[in-house]
Amino acid sequence: MPPDPRLDGLEVYLVGGAVRDARLGWPVGDRDWVVVGATPEAMRLRGFKSVGRDFPVFLHPDTHEEYALARTERKQGHGYTGFEVHASPDVTLEADLARRDFTINAMAETPDGELVDPYGGAADLAARRLRHVSAAFVEDPLRVLRAARFLARYRKLGFTIVAETMALMRQLTESGEMQYLVAARGWTETHKALMPPLATPSLPEVLARLEPVPDESASHSVALWRWARLGEHLEDDEQARLNDAVKAPNAFRDAMRLAALSRRLRLRIDDLRPGDAEDRAGAIMAWLDGIDAWRRPERVTPLLALIAHDDGELADDLALAWRLASQILPKALLDEGFRGPALGKELSRRRQATVREALDTRR
Repeated sequence: MPPDPRLDGLEVYLVGGAVRDARLGWPVGDRDWVVVGATPEAMRLRGFKSVGRDFPVFLHPDTHEEYALARTERKQGHGYTGFEVHASPDVTLEADLARRDFTINAMAETPDGELVDPYGGAADLAARRLRHVSAAFVEDPLRVLRAARFLARYRKLGFTIVAETMALMRQLTESGEMQYLVAARGWTETHKALMPPLATPSLPEVLARLEPVPDESASHSVALWRWARLGEHLEDDEQARLNDAVKAPNAFRDAMRLAALSRRLRLRIDDLRPGDAEDRAGAIMAWLDGIDAWRRPERVTPLLALIAHDDGELADDLALAWRLASQILPKALLDEGFRGPALGKELSRRRQATVREALDTRR
């Protein structure tokens, strides 16, 4: 690390996820630093900008990386926010690391890359295990969700939770502390668990176009895809309960519902005999109506990609059916004199007949 005049005389350490992921050989995202032995006034005099609301955190004026003063925490209330924070120059690095959740997150590095590991995080990382740093683990219910997130993130690496930590997680659940989690925070952790470590999805990111979403990154697309697949087997009321429990955004709720409709179509088609052309066409029309394809045609392509992941032949049939049926427009029937309910009925009849004929030509 090149010399930084703004850090001259400060005792700083790289901490947390950046240390952990670098040792796993994974790409490192944001880098967070702990400053030992400093005061807020000293940081501001060096040009650092204060951004911490609950404890002293500062942004580097050039790199914009976060530098937090070493601190300890004491439980004062319920939930993950009920802590009294103590930050002062007498707080040591070891004391700061002791308040963290898992040993693999309680490692630090000097600017020269020397590891500081007072709680055995490197050994746990090598053994692929999640282990709590201290008994204070039970003070923060959010750590149960973080454990689930880390297991999901590092699933392919074979991480497990040690028995002692699992017992503390059960204690947190049985104590009722979990009920104090803010619902929005629950979704934050759920979304992080869905995000991939690398933005390299195996399925085309078109699924993200099911609904407008604020973040169109590849990683967000994968999260949307995983949430949709996670709940596609659930009934509507079960989906609603799951989405309500974590306060899932509308884009994720809709993706799950549309994925479920597509899965039901695939199962319905599998149950039909090869000669049931009329029923097959009716099932496809019901799917097109269910996903609101006529008013929301942009949904069709991503859902075809979703179906193709499990059944390429059905996806090809649906693509042909959609292309032909969508060419039958209400205007032509209006010119023929159809009005009111009769117009809708005739439009549906002709579209289904077109779908049936198209499927017959492919058999």
